[in-house]
Amino acid sequence: MNNLKDLVRRNRSYRRFYQDITIPEYVLESLVDLARLSPSARNAQTLKYFISCDAKTNELIFPHLSWAGYLKDWDGPAQGERPSAYIVILNDVNISDTYFCDDGIAAQSILLGAVEQGLGGCIIGSVDRLKLQKALKLPRHLKIVEVIALGKPREEVVIEDVKDDNIKYWRDENQVHHVPKRSLEEIIVKCSGKEE
Repeated sequence: MNNLKDLVRRNRSYRRFYQDITIPEYVLESLVDLARLSPSARNAQTLKYFISCDAKTNELIFPHLSWAGYLKDWDGPAQGERPSAYIVILNDVNISDTYFCDDGIAAQSILLGAVEQGLGGCIIGSVDRLKLQKALKLPRHLKIVEVIALGKPREEVVIEDVKDDNIKYWRDENQVHHVPKRSLEEIIVKCSGKEE
């Protein structure tokens, strides 16, 4: 359990990377393979994956993503700090319009695999899907669900306790990224034996 817990703790939402440290295509394929092996609702396996690890395609993807909604004064990673790879998670509507929670399971498998290899990433749900679909020339039956940005992390991300019920992540003067987490006691619901 300690190895898994360590991977989960190190699996933070990294948003700044060493852009010049490339990720080979075979590494991305191995991460997608982890997603492929993960559980799928009804075992429908509706998800497909577009992978990118070349600078030209990465430049097509980057402008269609929004970064860190709580950091209002930050427009996203600067040149040199951008992801060196992406995995775009797609739903094949020819199989089913519904992918249930498969995307979350697949994304977690991908990111845990990335952390295990000394990489990090961020699931990005704020995507201009139609423009990105067009930029990548994806067929219409493959709908963008989310994008996973990947690279060698260039930032430190720390977990801390939630204070005053404030769950917003923030950066300090040293650009350390702080992520408040609710306590285990707060999130476990115990049965009182009485109806409310």
